[in-house]
Amino acid sequence: MRILNFGSLNIDYVYRVDSFVKPGETKAAQSLSVFPGGKGLNQSLAMARAGLAVAHAGKVGKEGGFLLETLRKGGVDTRLIETSAIATGHAIIQVDDKGGNCILLFGGANQDIDEHYIDRALAGFGSGDMLVLQNEISSMASIISKAKSRGMAIALNPSPYSESILSYPLELVDIFIMNEIEAKGISGTHEPEAAASLIARSFPQARIVITLGENGSLCLYKGELVRQKAYKVQAVDTTAAGDTFSGYFLAGLVEGLSTKDALDLAARAAAICVTRKGAADSVPWRKELE
Repeated sequence: MRILNFGSLNIDYVYRVDSFVKPGETKAAQSLSVFPGGKGLNQSLAMARAGLAVAHAGKVGKEGGFLLETLRKGGVDTRLIETSAIATGHAIIQVDDKGGNCILLFGGANQDIDEHYIDRALAGFGSGDMLVLQNEISSMASIISKAKSRGMAIALNPSPYSESILSYPLELVDIFIMNEIEAKGISGTHEPEAAASLIARSFPQARIVITLGENGSLCLYKGELVRQKAYKVQAVDTTAAGDTFSGYFLAGLVEGLSTKDALDLAARAAAICVTRKGAADSVPWRKELE
């Protein structure tokens, strides 16, 4: 199985603050750090550092070259990434003293994904391969449809959540990986098990994974519910925890691990991730989990 991650590439500007800025408030940041990021980039690194061979498709602006270098150093194939006339996507991230974060996202080149580029990126993939998606690039519905017409399995992390997700051909998705907010948006309920059941009722072919922060995660697939605990650590920055979890969970499935073991692998990787600052730089290598 070949893995194509068609996803976002961002520059993350991370501001340390004692507490998040409130409406109408001006406050001084404790520090500023600049990191490679984007849910797509983070998940490609997670899968590659977990041991998978991953190709990344997406676009950057002229100032985004260091993002490609980050992926290459992490073992990701970047030959499908193209340069856009639009500025590289970026995020303004506040991280507070408790390790929580809030994010303002500018799509930039991530929103320059057109039909011709989709065809070029998918050309080398087909039956038996997997497409991994998040919700930070344009033309999502078209990507899903064209990939499925080629026989690819589709894993979707519907993040960040927007109502447009409900217009995508979700019946073509094989694996959903989402947090409680995204699960509520799709299901209409905030209770995780109920949300998983409702989503599974609508998409019975799909594996439904919901991450629950410090309460762990769960997976519902073909009527079987599996729960996973979260490993207790001192959180420093939770920015890429979900992306790390997603990448390692998918790596586990591709390797043939059981749902239980894939969830545990992902939980261990996410626990290491939150003990470090930054997004891409905080994603652990497989050997660190052992």
